[in-house]
Amino acid sequence: MNASRRVYSVVVALAVPLASLVVFWRGWRERTYWQGWPERFGLGEPMPGRGRSIWLHAVSVGEVQAASTLVAELRTRWPELPVVISCGTPAGRERARALGSDGLHVRYAPYDLASCVRGALRRLRPALLVIMETELWPNLLAVCEEAGVQVLVASARLSARSARRFSWFPNLLRPALQGNVTAATQSTEDQQRFEGLGMSPERTPVCGNLKFDRTPSAALRAEGAQLRARYAPGRFMWVAGSTHAGEEQAVLAAHETLRRAGMQALLVLAPRHRPRFETVAALLSSTGMHWARRSASQPDDGRPLEVLLLDTLGELEAFYAAADLAFVGGSLVPIGGHSLLEPTALGVPTIAGPHQENAPEVARQLLAAGALQIVTQDAALARVVLELARDEAARRQLSQAALSAVAANRGALECILTLIKARLAPPA
Repeated sequence: MNASRRVYSVVVALAVPLASLVVFWRGWRERTYWQGWPERFGLGEPMPGRGRSIWLHAVSVGEVQAASTLVAELRTRWPELPVVISCGTPAGRERARALGSDGLHVRYAPYDLASCVRGALRRLRPALLVIMETELWPNLLAVCEEAGVQVLVASARLSARSARRFSWFPNLLRPALQGNVTAATQSTEDQQRFEGLGMSPERTPVCGNLKFDRTPSAALRAEGAQLRARYAPGRFMWVAGSTHAGEEQAVLAAHETLRRAGMQALLVLAPRHRPRFETVAALLSSTGMHWARRSASQPDDGRPLEVLLLDTLGELEAFYAAADLAFVGGSLVPIGGHSLLEPTALGVPTIAGPHQENAPEVARQLLAAGALQIVTQDAALARVVLELARDEAARRQLSQAALSAVAANRGALECILTLIKARLAPPA
């Protein structure tokens, strides 16, 4: 272990007790934080049998969603290899379990300490580790190299800021990245940044973004139609998904603009994090709007529902499928944006704020295709929502552009599967 990794490991070791306290504290409100706690230390139940597995790490809900098509193909093409999905959050773990595939095992990812990673490797026995997008943990990569486990970063992306930070400590990641790590990058910019960390061009092929390859199922569209029939038959319905503090006020102001214009509309408001459900409920109670929780029975007092608080997990995509318009949150405030492809892959006209640092290439591609509208201020959000609510032809144009853009950017799945096949093949 070089000096940079040694210092890094000391810092992580000092942080683990604090992280454990945070998990323990959050578990008082959300008991799912306590489930699988030993797995964070590389413990927990070992894989059944003595064979190898494919370990796929998808830190949270968005990465699990993106990986769902890959998981299905892995189970089809290599049914003899069970797939382990590791997550970092309860929401991601819950979403991974909802994939419901035979031979699929879900657990928490280990803390990035060598001892924890080694414990996980002993229990999981991976033939290959597939990491989704950005999870470049120094000890995880280094211990996999020591154990001879090939690593593939799927839909790999590296921001300019992250690349600059890694360059400050060149010996932290560089030795592992120059070993048995392959980065299936999203764009040529990502490829160049990985090469700047010492990776060869052969190890950084541009495959594109796996999220474009996820095709919404007929069942999802049918569920959306059912939700539409239940909550907003004959009315304009829009969804504000994955919102953060500071965005709900802007969204509600936009909805108030629709009310003042005389439109009978329904807003489905979906805060990003479960602990904020009560905060947003209190905000809704102060507006005077007729609102209800998704987790409760719909009020039957004769008045049309104006706002539905989506206080459940795993249903946002189905509500997108029901919508006439979507706003994707984490983008009016400096969070970096959330998945634009969930609504656009469904052909839902989509608007978002200017903060798209989490997936700038996706935003750029959608903008270039005329499949996305960006608003920079709260007032602009209200204006654009009203314009699109009134203009069905404009919504139809956005919808068609979205479907065309998604179709044009597919292909990452086959590229990644080809790389996986080469790494699972026995040596000649």
